[in-house]
Amino acid sequence: MQIKQKITNIAWKLILPVLLIVIWMVLSSLNIWSTYILPTPYMVWSEFIDCIVSGLIWKHVGMSLLRVVQGFLLAAVVSIPLAIVLTASHRMRTLSSGMIEFFRHVPPLALLPLLILWLGIGESSKIAIVFLATVYPIFLNALMGFSEVDGKLVEMAHQYGLSKKQIFLHVTIPYAIPYIVSGLRIGLGYSWRSLIGAEMIAASSGIGYWILDAQTMARSDIVIVGIIVIGLCGIISDALFRWITNRMLSRYMTGGDVYGA
Repeated sequence: MQIKQKITNIAWKLILPVLLIVIWMVLSSLNIWSTYILPTPYMVWSEFIDCIVSGLIWKHVGMSLLRVVQGFLLAAVVSIPLAIVLTASHRMRTLSSGMIEFFRHVPPLALLPLLILWLGIGESSKIAIVFLATVYPIFLNALMGFSEVDGKLVEMAHQYGLSKKQIFLHVTIPYAIPYIVSGLRIGLGYSWRSLIGAEMIAASSGIGYWILDAQTMARSDIVIVGIIVIGLCGIISDALFRWITNRMLSRYMTGGDVYGA
């Protein structure tokens, strides 16, 4: 029954993409626009296969993936402990709240010119952009999770004689895990979005650079291939993240699924 339901869900998810491709094929056959403006699905598919065979896709995807992983992990390592510190210290939270709110509303790409001046156009500036885009959703969700622990659970733990350390390990962290996982998942999506913009401005490799380079050569078919690759990378990384978190953390979740699906 579950397999049948999964197949049905996949079929429903494919309806809109298939419909979009059909509309695309019809518009291409009408020759309203030249292939320079709107390449045919066959042209895009052919270019996609050529890029796979030549290894061009793997080169750019590999570079982008490396930057995403580095920036994402750095953001997780910084934001979760920071959320713990600010939860434990009301004074520190009050002191830092203004600065946190200010930079939360500044788009990471707005800082790219400064990052290039400070860090150069190498890998550091692009990893920094991913870090800045990712750190806030992870931090804010973790802070919410640690701050909103049910007081009744804490009181019950005190009655059972648990120490502060034991309460933190056995009550606070399990309660905060769903919030942290949600923040990590949102941050992962932000990582890809911010990196592509950074690669379009200051890079000589990566998916963003590849798309911009194709645009300068008037290769709209390659541009569309690049867009498709970005979407696929996002879908695959999100699915992998969900699989890992469900396997590792399902015991903390009602129904055994981190995402309730």
